[in-house]
Amino acid sequence: MSTWLKVWEPENPEFWKKTGSRIAWSTLTLTTVSLILSFATWFVMSVLVVRLPAVGFKFDTMQLFWLAAMPGLAGGTLRVIHSFLIPIFGTRLVIGVATLLKLIPCIGLGLAVLNPQTPFWMFMLLALLAGMGGGDFSSYMPSTSLFFPKRLQGAALGIQAGVGNFGVSLAQFVSPWIIGFALFGTIAGGSQVFKKGEVIKDIWLQNAVFWYVPLLLVLGIACLIWLRSIPVKASFREQLDIFKSKHTWFCTITYVMTFGSFSGFAAAFPLMIKTIYGIFPDAPDPLKYAFLGPLIGSATRVSFGFVSDKTGGAILTHIAGLAMIGLCGAMVFLGLLTPTSIESFPLFVGCMLGIFFFAGIGNASTFRQYPIIFSHSPRQGAQVLGWTGAVAAYGPFVFSTLIGSSITKTGSAIPFFIGAAIFYLIAVAINWWFYTRKGCEKPC
Repeated sequence: MSTWLKVWEPENPEFWKKTGSRIAWSTLTLTTVSLILSFATWFVMSVLVVRLPAVGFKFDTMQLFWLAAMPGLAGGTLRVIHSFLIPIFGTRLVIGVATLLKLIPCIGLGLAVLNPQTPFWMFMLLALLAGMGGGDFSSYMPSTSLFFPKRLQGAALGIQAGVGNFGVSLAQFVSPWIIGFALFGTIAGGSQVFKKGEVIKDIWLQNAVFWYVPLLLVLGIACLIWLRSIPVKASFREQLDIFKSKHTWFCTITYVMTFGSFSGFAAAFPLMIKTIYGIFPDAPDPLKYAFLGPLIGSATRVSFGFVSDKTGGAILTHIAGLAMIGLCGAMVFLGLLTPTSIESFPLFVGCMLGIFFFAGIGNASTFRQYPIIFSHSPRQGAQVLGWTGAVAAYGPFVFSTLIGSSITKTGSAIPFFIGAAIFYLIAVAINWWFYTRKGCEKPC
């Protein structure tokens, strides 16, 4: 059977009912499961950095923030590349190979944590390679948008991106549990001694990455066998036409506000808890709370994909942006970033979870907007999905480095949150003027 479909007409009701629906939904299922592992491997470093000092690695606070940031730097850069790959190589080859490539950082990080003498530069290199899990998102989204008719794109993209985002929570929720026992016996190496205060115990930190290896192997092979590609082809030069439209850049700004915030705070949240509230007696374990943010953001992205199909995406993006501005203000003016006691911690977590909630809504609504803004060209719409995702994927790098720098230089994250609120205000104004208000240029 040819790996390229000869005909694809999702807007044709007869074709969709007879052939298209079955292929599209089965493709969505397989690629979404693969995307979960992409996000999990992309954010696994945010888990490891919290535990590295306690097992003997002598890295300072800024070095830990840099390790959390590196997957974001690589993920964003690789997304730029991935945003052009689907029309050239097709869904089957791109998704299949990308899934298998993530074996490299998973095996590498598992071996690195076994030796406390592993140098910082090696962890930086492996953290960059972990960014491959973030880079391929910009192949998944353009691919999915091509498989579905416009009336279902909000739901389909919301399902894929939202369920895929659960990979962040998967990494941050499963890791604290799975490192507590010898999952692979002696095959995957021995334990490390975890020391924190009076707590001394054995952990198997390598499990946090090694358990992805068999799953990635099976999924990569499955993608190469069963996936097919849509016959929409364009050279790299032809695809550059999206940059001639001002709406490409406006969409980039609104997606940085939404997904950039989701991914950025997901990477930085564990270290924020450790750095801001870890100074108090009975300090909270960051990994008991950090997974909740990505979990909530992912859930709202899934559910509001369906809502945005009915209400339109622009109004939801507008509401989400205003709420995120308010929550940033609350973080600053309620003193949650400069606490005097552990009593502020529940409200701090509540505000952070609120940011994740509204970022998730915005993630769903923006991906409903973009195909409509570029409805004159499905190929361009798909490319813009990839491009905006690429830029927003720098969120973990930008947020982690700026938050770490803010804390290191000023003693708190207040300057960062003020800057974030100003950026959100600019994004909301653009969204309102061009896509939301009555008589706007591109109502969506």
